[in-house]
Amino acid sequence: MLRTLLIASLILAASACGRDEAPAPPPATTPPAAAPPPVSSVPAPFRVASIDLGTSVGADKRVAAPTSSFSPTDTIYASVASEGSAASVTLSARWTYEDGQLVHEATETLAPSGPSVTAFHIEKPSGWPAGKYKVEIASNGQPAGSKEFEVR
Repeated sequence: MLRTLLIASLILAASACGRDEAPAPPPATTPPAAAPPPVSSVPAPFRVASIDLGTSVGADKRVAAPTSSFSPTDTIYASVASEGSAASVTLSARWTYEDGQLVHEATETLAPSGPSVTAFHIEKPSGWPAGKYKVEIASNGQPAGSKEFEVR
């Protein structure tokens, strides 16, 4: 019986050696990562993003506490936030009273290369007359925004 068992083992071993093994599955491939979106080499064009009014500005030229109501002796600031780039931009502020009477005009020339803030202001030590006012901001002579306010 031992002999029969030994012969059966040899036959099994011999038959196993003659078989071709199934090929190993190919290694799993990772799909290629999606390419990041191209970064635009063309900067965004300059534009006025917001205009805030207040009685003071910080070192960053932003209005500390926005308001649209002022007292006669306040210095009134307009903080103009902008975005984008340009070789040169002329921002202007035109301050008017009631029926469009000119109070003051000022301009600033900048060469922005991203977000920036420009501050304009008006003051009158003897006091502003009560009434409705407006500041109009223009970029290179084109209207860019405005804010109305009141002196009480």
